[in-house]
Amino acid sequence: MAEVPEPPAASEIDRLVTLLEPLRKVVRPEVFFVDRVPEEGALLVGNHTVYGLLDLPFMMAELWKRRGIWPRGLGEHAHYRVPGWRDLLERGGMVRGTRENCAELLSRGENVLVFPGGAREVNKRKGEKYTLIWKERVGFARLAVKQGSEIVPFAGVGGEEMLDVVIDADNPLLGPIYKAVDKTLGLPLPPVVRGIGLTPIPRPQRLYFWFGDPISTSPWAGRHEDKGALREVRDEVKAAVEGGIELLLERREKD
Repeated sequence: MAEVPEPPAASEIDRLVTLLEPLRKVVRPEVFFVDRVPEEGALLVGNHTVYGLLDLPFMMAELWKRRGIWPRGLGEHAHYRVPGWRDLLERGGMVRGTRENCAELLSRGENVLVFPGGAREVNKRKGEKYTLIWKERVGFARLAVKQGSEIVPFAGVGGEEMLDVVIDADNPLLGPIYKAVDKTLGLPLPPVVRGIGLTPIPRPQRLYFWFGDPISTSPWAGRHEDKGALREVRDEVKAAVEGGIELLLERREKD
């Protein structure tokens, strides 16, 4: 059963975007092809950077300032196990990430933000910068095909340079603790990171965002239970996101 709270009011979104303005002057976001994002009813699918929330608020703010679009994010169940934190994210429009909720949002004509890499991609390990860790997930493809929704691939670059991963779940000494906490509490521990100096304070970095051409799911209409078809959709979207990351990395080199 779908449990979808109403989206935040425009005044609330304006307030959140205004709070980001001082930091926006530091990260100086550059956005490519934001006009490609439909006004409603699309799945926006892209890459997570380490910790997940270093760049996402700025991308959301740019969508709002430039297009008046505020997509609803699908939140991992782990977010809802932390009182206060889940309330803060829900104020920004987050919805518990279930198939029913996503279908309900799309049927209402809302844009939905999806990160197939989920918590694993947020909790990056050493050597995984800008790596898509989607495994065999095809859930977003199934929903898009079933609902007949377009998929807009997007990419973000800059967040991975704000922090360096120092200790991760592959650490021989702490790895077992990571696995135990994840198994017992369902709360994956984030990696230990270093930002400015020896502190975990993120380093200031310019942020770059790219939006790809919408991908129609009409060629796969009616095949939402066909695993082969869903893999084709996923792989096309994944290739587009990886291409967007490469484009942004090249653009950053020219800055």
